[in-house]
Amino acid sequence: MSSFAHDWSATGTGGKLKTHGRHFLDSYGRVCSLRGVNVSGSSKAPANHDNGTFPANHDTVTFVGRPFPIKEAHEHFSRLRRWGLTFIRFLVTWEAVEHAGPGLYDHGYLTYIHELLSLLPRYGMSAFIVVHQDVWSRYSGGSGAPAWTLESIGFDLHALEESGAAWLLGVKGGGHVEAERGIWPCGYQKLAAATMATCFWAGDTFAPKLKIQAPDGQLKSVQQYLQDAFLDMYTVVAQRLGDLDGVLGFEIMNEPHRGYIDLPSLYAFDYNTDLHLSHVPSAFQSFMLGSGYPTEIGHWTRSFPMPTRLTSNTVLNSASRKAWRTDGPTQGKCVWEMHTVWGWDLDKNEGVVLRENYFVKDPMTGRKVDWYTDFYYPFLRRWADRVRSVSPNDKILFVEPIPNEFCPSSWTPERQLPNMVFSPHWYDLNALFAKAFGDFTVNVQGLSRGMFPLKAFYWGQQGARDNFSLQLRNIVEAGYKALGEKPVLIGECGIPMDMNHKEAFMDDDFKWQARMMDAMMTGLEQALVGFTLWNYNPDNDDEKGDDWNGENFSWFSRRRAMPPILLDFDQTSFTLDNGARILPSVVRPYPAKTAGIPIGFSYEMTTGVFTYEWAVPDTSDQNFSKGTKGNSQSNASVSRPPLSDHPAVNARETEIYVPSLLTHGRKLLVEGLEPEDKYFYDPARQTLYIVPHDFKPGKTHKVTVSIKPPPRPAFQVNSFWSDFGEMFSSGSVVFLGILIFIYTRYNG
Repeated sequence: MSSFAHDWSATGTGGKLKTHGRHFLDSYGRVCSLRGVNVSGSSKAPANHDNGTFPANHDTVTFVGRPFPIKEAHEHFSRLRRWGLTFIRFLVTWEAVEHAGPGLYDHGYLTYIHELLSLLPRYGMSAFIVVHQDVWSRYSGGSGAPAWTLESIGFDLHALEESGAAWLLGVKGGGHVEAERGIWPCGYQKLAAATMATCFWAGDTFAPKLKIQAPDGQLKSVQQYLQDAFLDMYTVVAQRLGDLDGVLGFEIMNEPHRGYIDLPSLYAFDYNTDLHLSHVPSAFQSFMLGSGYPTEIGHWTRSFPMPTRLTSNTVLNSASRKAWRTDGPTQGKCVWEMHTVWGWDLDKNEGVVLRENYFVKDPMTGRKVDWYTDFYYPFLRRWADRVRSVSPNDKILFVEPIPNEFCPSSWTPERQLPNMVFSPHWYDLNALFAKAFGDFTVNVQGLSRGMFPLKAFYWGQQGARDNFSLQLRNIVEAGYKALGEKPVLIGECGIPMDMNHKEAFMDDDFKWQARMMDAMMTGLEQALVGFTLWNYNPDNDDEKGDDWNGENFSWFSRRRAMPPILLDFDQTSFTLDNGARILPSVVRPYPAKTAGIPIGFSYEMTTGVFTYEWAVPDTSDQNFSKGTKGNSQSNASVSRPPLSDHPAVNARETEIYVPSLLTHGRKLLVEGLEPEDKYFYDPARQTLYIVPHDFKPGKTHKVTVSIKPPPRPAFQVNSFWSDFGEMFSSGSVVFLGILIFIYTRYNG
């Protein structure tokens, strides 16, 4: 017991973590449940970002010190270890590595992150690296790619905002006031980001005339130029970090987007899949705006019951600013006009669409295209080959679909990568859009897929738990259905801390944030999947939040914390908690290493009670060997993994993380064990060790763990019937009495 439950170093796992079936395993064959955080939202912007001069001086930015300086690592890693969040999704951006220009890599930054990540095993931590992007780049309103990628295809960085090709206010410190809130995702549909994504994935198909000169003088198609540059950059990153014991693997890209690919019409975007908020030009309108033609654009505002509605029209780009540089490869012309997707009718003096369905079919062959099969899967293979060429073959490859989409059925075995983990994201879209959470919640995932509206509405904390559990189960099950027995890990999930008009920042009462986080965590626990929460950001504060597009997701703010000189860095130190909010909802018990197959886990944070059930692998159990489905009517059920086809479990000890935040000053009670079973709780390691006596194949074990005295409930787990049941019962009695009176009066 020299290690602890949530230790993913070689000491804690007996070697290295690996995948098998739908699970992560340690060297003893135990199933590992990986919980952690994204580190960090601050990594989206450079350490020397200047709102006043942006986008100037983009070649001299530095990301050294993102997510935090090396000297602060001990504080932050100790804190995350105490909280049991020891699995890290570590953010790196393309811009951070190659901001100075094509092929000019920032080796100072690479040295910094190598030194930072080399510290992870000391804290029992492990990480996977994601090259993060949103809306392609900071210079198109998000994060990710360096400025020169946009310049290389002919965009004028200083004209993108005025021409309507991008919304940049959010990356310049805005996005906090109501009129600006939540606009940034609409950037995916605007000219700059949509064009860059289309050229990156499918430039050979849709923009074959666009050629770019590479640094070596070679003239390349835009797709090959961008993809080769990305892969060259990623190769440098994988080579620099792949030797580290604390780096478990690599993720290709955060939330990939198809751009215009598969867009049915240039006249409109799909309301059910593409956010409509503020000014939302169609693809055709974006083309004209970017070419310097003032254009009337619809303005969308929040509404009910539909999320938004068209409320007005405004002429944008009245200054006739062109988004395209005359010295660029298009010579100042829109790349889509260059490909005769649209044109300007001189007789009518107006723009006209020439090929409305251009992005649906291959322009040369007429064959219908599909983003996944034609563009994404082939690029995944190229990326995997590059990573494998410079890093050990045991590194795990993390991949994800387009945001808010289920795993596509086309992801068949021949298109899957070796040693692959499916890593989708999940957020409660209704709460994100409204920046509000209360007793009434809505299943947007279901509504967007045709669910009967009354089935999509939930009431109370129990309703929120059921709602989130169902949505998460659907994502996980879709992954298993499409991919087979592959691990699923939720790469991003989180809640906005500035919800409900930022009331909690004024009265310091974060009850609604605590309830929402609990509902989400309950859904994750019932789905039996690992996850990395969005996000741990020490630069967060109440005013600027995560300082990117008005977002505020970090439940920790160092500005609320004690100075490092006053901290104690042991796992049991309460000083590390200072500066955090809603910790009881975040820091929860979980089975970290199981000597067997997890079957079910549930935790009730209002009482501190959790129940865990697991089984010893049994190849003779035909029911489990096929993978039995849970009750399809239950939000808590996911398909069970096979108990067969599992490597031998060479350890009997199951290790459960039980936080001292919960047990300090209380007695831990373990029920359900058989007389000869053994257990031991080590508060210094925050670990409950359980060693069953009976380890026969097929044997199931189930324990219920509680604490005495129980914690003070942070809230009541209310439901529709607990809140309104008495009223309905009384109403039913009155209604029945009226019926009896009428019946006896007229039939007496």
